[in-house]
Amino acid sequence: MTDSRPAPARHRGRLRPLSPLREYLREAFWFAPLLGCAGAVLLAGVTLWLDEQAVRVTVRETGSADDLVNFTTAAQSIVSTVSSAMLTFIGVVFSISLVSLQMAASQFSPRVLRLYVRSRLTKATFASCLATFVFTLLVQLGYEDTDDPALVISVPVASTLVALLLVFLSLGLFVLYVQATLRLLRVPHVIDRVTRESLSVLAGYRLLGPATGPAAGLLPPDGAAVQLPHEGHPGVLRGIDITRLVRLARRNGAVFHLVPRIGDFIAPGTPTVLVAGGTAPRPRRVAAALSIGVDRTMHQDLSFGFRQLVDIAIRALSPAVNDPTTAVQAVDRIHQLLALLAPYEIGELRHRDAAGDVRLVQPVPEWPRTVELAFTEIRLCGADQPQVTRRLVAALGDLLRIAPEARRAPLLVQRALLQRAVEEHVTDPAERAFALEPDRQGIG
Repeated sequence: MTDSRPAPARHRGRLRPLSPLREYLREAFWFAPLLGCAGAVLLAGVTLWLDEQAVRVTVRETGSADDLVNFTTAAQSIVSTVSSAMLTFIGVVFSISLVSLQMAASQFSPRVLRLYVRSRLTKATFASCLATFVFTLLVQLGYEDTDDPALVISVPVASTLVALLLVFLSLGLFVLYVQATLRLLRVPHVIDRVTRESLSVLAGYRLLGPATGPAAGLLPPDGAAVQLPHEGHPGVLRGIDITRLVRLARRNGAVFHLVPRIGDFIAPGTPTVLVAGGTAPRPRRVAAALSIGVDRTMHQDLSFGFRQLVDIAIRALSPAVNDPTTAVQAVDRIHQLLALLAPYEIGELRHRDAAGDVRLVQPVPEWPRTVELAFTEIRLCGADQPQVTRRLVAALGDLLRIAPEARRAPLLVQRALLQRAVEEHVTDPAERAFALEPDRQGIG
């Protein structure tokens, strides 16, 4: 593919950098409940002040607070009941979360646990329940011992109403939380969620604008490029700040060639960037533009969606589970993603500065590697399952019809390997012919 000039700015997309703080807070389970408890403390102070103002206004307008005092006993009973019940309610929510995580890890894949850990609804439910519990505790501290209307300065009117509103909010969130958890325990919904996230990443790359394909002439001969080692903590490359790296390369008059792909593990001292031309910046300045974590994320990782779908499929094909139908459902979505990728040139992204000069060359998985990731493990684990092999044959047949001529070679290799694997596992000719017959539903 020729090295074309960049598209107009209004047509170019941009992958926002991955914020380490934002990612940490999304995966942290303490932040939302802490905010809820802090809000409950402030809300308790406001409602106690409103309770005092209600007594003052009533006494000023009617000359007596008898009606409000009569409400005190019932209000205190309601708040006390809510306070004791909320602690039990929190235990129920926490138990459901633990059971969901255990079932997801055993049935699907440890990689999909992030869907549960990062769930905003789960955190909002916890925060609401804890906030209600803290609020009712603090409100009870403001109760008065006397029931003499002449001595009463505060009656829990506003605090009781707010406590009831918090209870209704907690109950509503709990219902939604249970519904969302039940959906995530069903394989089709988990697979659909992973697929939608993968489509979002793919759409972001398609809107980037930089040319793709081989960057002829941009990479200098061996030994002419300066290697910048990684200085920082070891971990998985979760994302890069493209704008920051492009700006840094422009200031140094160089072209940066990113060595690892998104999702690769980086150890200290391993090269992260090859600097062609210009001057090499300090490695720490490059490391500041790299987001390193303990596991992969869907932010800029084109392959992570395939990895999760493949993991779900091979887990379903394991002897302990033996659920080929789930594997077929995963292959359905792998088929969908590959069909969208087939017409697009992938393998390298070239990011330009405002003047249109290439400043950053970023590797992404090539089409052959993506096809291998999508089919190899499923083929090896499901060669003796006709439901899986029939679905794989149908998927490969459709992709061969969709893909351009230059993209068909890896698909033909996978089809030949699939036929060979079936021949090794299925000895009966009739059964073998049945296992290699294309069927988009596997076996109905």
